[in-house]
Amino acid sequence: MEFPESKLLQQLPKQFFANLVAKVNQKAASGVDVINLGQGNPDKPTPDYIVKSTQENVAKPENHKYSLFRGLPALKKAASDFYLEKYGATFDSEKEVAILGGSKIGLVELPWALMNPGDTFLLPDPGYPDYLSGAALGQVNFETFPLKEENNFLPDLDAIPVDVAKKAKLIYLNYPNNPTGAVATREFYEELVDWAKKYHVGVISDFAYGAIGFDGQPPISFMEIPGAKEVGIEFYTYSKTFNMAGWRLAFAVGNPDIIEAINLIQDHLFVSVFPALQQAGIDALKDPKRDSEINQIVARYETRRNAFIGAAEKIGWRSINPGGAFYVWMPVPSGYTSESFADVLLNEAGVGVAPGNGFGEQGEGYVRIGLLIEPERLVEAVERIDKLHIFDQVKE
Repeated sequence: MEFPESKLLQQLPKQFFANLVAKVNQKAASGVDVINLGQGNPDKPTPDYIVKSTQENVAKPENHKYSLFRGLPALKKAASDFYLEKYGATFDSEKEVAILGGSKIGLVELPWALMNPGDTFLLPDPGYPDYLSGAALGQVNFETFPLKEENNFLPDLDAIPVDVAKKAKLIYLNYPNNPTGAVATREFYEELVDWAKKYHVGVISDFAYGAIGFDGQPPISFMEIPGAKEVGIEFYTYSKTFNMAGWRLAFAVGNPDIIEAINLIQDHLFVSVFPALQQAGIDALKDPKRDSEINQIVARYETRRNAFIGAAEKIGWRSINPGGAFYVWMPVPSGYTSESFADVLLNEAGVGVAPGNGFGEQGEGYVRIGLLIEPERLVEAVERIDKLHIFDQVKE
């Protein structure tokens, strides 16, 4: 018997990251020592205090039952307290906080919850590829807006056509940015609030890298801005802040109507998150060791950023200095596309990178470097690339 996929599944975009991983793994399986700079998966373990909390809470029989559908009130309170402490933003923990099994779930399910088939939302280009999955599953349309180097990879809101802005229901943004490493400014967010009110567009801030800012500049939360809660929400994940990518825990804060829509769709899809993990999530936010652990994680990525950029500059490979996240967005040399350059690096130097066109049309001409290995290996990757003599003319 055969069971063909539904038309809905057939419309899903190709999973970019799965294809990328397969390429790198195939090369490694052939015996090549591949330095994989294409990944976005934190390489260090979760801090001990979170692991110990989880172990203790897993052993408690009361955590073996179904969770409350909308998550533990204590976790929602811890999330709202965290935002008040870090960003000066206040939330009603019952009406303005939603618990998620990872922020990807919320980002992908949101079009189902707030839009009708045929509605339109706005997505950044380049941007996180899985935003497109939400469009396909929600059977909604999307328009893209470019993130350009000359504008520090921030959207030019005035360049969005008026007819597009008027029909848009939501706009997705992600700062610190994947893939560019760009950070948002307070001035931009203030402009965004005004623009959203003018066109009645809901703002969806994907704050996945919210803890990771460089050069002594912590990233700005959209929720810090006056009026932000009126127009949108923000997703905050444990994956990057606490090296908990595989644990699948996150929360959203903001506009109560949007939060209720998330909670309602999740009432039908999930029974929230394993209670022991939610208890660990509370401890992650409240333990006195929290900030020192986060600071160590950020310092590690900054050291890696500096090592990679310093090595790249020596071979004549111009860098775009990221202000946050754990990526470097590097221009492709003349004569190559993003894809062909990535293939050359993998096949001839044993260095895996993510081709920029996988993040959208505006990503063509770039590759994304993940700062998820030690500085010595980052430098070694650049030295391998140098031996290909691609940048010899630039050095001269």
